Amino acid sequence: MTTVSSPLAGRAIGLAAVPDPVFSGAMVGPGTAIDPVREPSEAVAPVDGVIVSLHPHAFVVVDESGHGVLTHLGIDTVQLNGEGFELLVNKGDTVVRGQGVVRWDPAAVEAAGKSPICPIVALEATAEALTDLLEKGDVKAGESLFLWK
Repeated sequence: MTTVSSPLAGRAIGLAAVPDPVFSGAMVGPGTAIDPVREPSEAVAPVDGVIVSLHPHAFVVVDESGHGVLTHLGIDTVQLNGEGFELLVNKGDTVVRGQGVVRWDPAAVEAAGKSPICPIVALEATAEALTDLLEKGDVKAGESLFLWK
């Protein structure tokens, strides 16, 4: 059982509320989404593991049981070409839950015309594999978003 923590402070809104059909339709995988607080912050690792994919706008951490968790910072933010994002780790690094991975500013993303909403997705999982899924309410970075069986 893996506990997946929130990489950000904000409000849990669930994947269905993400303004992107790939995420809202859970095509990438099940999970939830965070509408982040609008202040510069660090997106932190949601689990202990290894950074297997790292881009300014998104990262994947794989834990010891092989579960990959995608944190996507905003929607269509790849179009910002890294502007406003600062990588704090490197691909291949081992990270601990709560460790800063990317520094960013959700308000700047919004000002650039993109949605700052952040999907947190269990890659290659079934919806049945997730329990205690948080889909509403305020959440702090590091608080549990869901359990992955």
